[in-house]
Amino acid sequence: GLAAVARRLEQGEPTFASAVTLLDDGDATMKALEAKILETRHHIHLEYYIWEPDRVGTHFRDLLAAAARRGVEVRVLYDAMGSPKMNRRFWAPLREAGGEVIEFNPVHLLRITFGNFRTHRKIAICDGLAGFLGGINIHEPASATRSGKGAWRDQHVRIDGEPVHRIQRLFLENWNYSKGAFKLNAGNVDKYFPPARIGKGIAVQIVASGPDDTTAPLHAFFIAAFSTARKRIWLETPYLIPDEPMETALRIADLRGVDVQVIVPKQGDSKVVTAASHTYCESMRKAGIDVYEYGPPMLHAKTIVVDDTVAIIGTANIDNRSFRLNFEVAAAFYDKGTIERLASRFEEDRAASRPFPAKRRSEMVKALLESLARLTSPIL
Repeated sequence: GLAAVARRLEQGEPTFASAVTLLDDGDATMKALEAKILETRHHIHLEYYIWEPDRVGTHFRDLLAAAARRGVEVRVLYDAMGSPKMNRRFWAPLREAGGEVIEFNPVHLLRITFGNFRTHRKIAICDGLAGFLGGINIHEPASATRSGKGAWRDQHVRIDGEPVHRIQRLFLENWNYSKGAFKLNAGNVDKYFPPARIGKGIAVQIVASGPDDTTAPLHAFFIAAFSTARKRIWLETPYLIPDEPMETALRIADLRGVDVQVIVPKQGDSKVVTAASHTYCESMRKAGIDVYEYGPPMLHAKTIVVDDTVAIIGTANIDNRSFRLNFEVAAAFYDKGTIERLASRFEEDRAASRPFPAKRRSEMVKALLESLARLTSPIL
């Protein structure tokens, strides 16, 4: 099955979570993360693509500084390209409180070749047994409290238990790659990887990929999921720019009689990437796949439901950048309850969407621009 595919891609076996909590928007995610930060005793690790110095970003910086002052180890890794407004002044209160902050892969002229490699993850680990991951960054557009009706529709998840150990390892690998000086030893291993409660739980497999792994595990895992589907593939993504193997897997699934449905945003946060995405939406619609447009506001969720087999929540878009250039992560859930909950969320989003239009308003000019954008899709 799918779990065996991930195992052969060196992603490890599924492990058992004591609890899985779907967080269906930015405010729910931030409330849950804040509550966990307040009760954390030993360490808080965060790795984010976007961290803005706005009210949301400042609030979380101050929460972390307060945690550091009470003796909690705080480590923050933020992406240089995703968080361009960040500076030393913003992080000074956290550093002065004893927290550590590292900019991931700063872009310099001498290192321009590596500038393409970003961490697109949005993960948090508290005390080694509570983990958060999904599409939600630390910024105001994620919060309806701050952005009102313009808040992005997104999806995050909290996982408790042994699967968090794998998320922790991913963080520590990128931390040390980024000149962090973390050392694991016999004296501290139980602090960062505390024993999880053994027993029946929710089977979760953490699948990660990055430019350091040429097998592109998430890409292969998604294609395997699409290729083995029998009843349904329900997919939400901000950008639908599949390469040929992935597009073929979706089209063949549709030809096999699988219910393939895709929801994308009417307008993403990049006009060029949205234009490229729309050309794939159009070709899939013509092939008979049900494609829907959501919003505005922006749809930023990255989720997949396949049959009653697996529900996937992650950080990766359906594009070449996510599969081959970015550090990404996804959680695959093999339990009926999580699958049903994510499927219900998909149905709510579909009800708030409309079918992708057969004829774009733009006619010839927009069609030409979208075709030009599609030519650039391998590098988007």
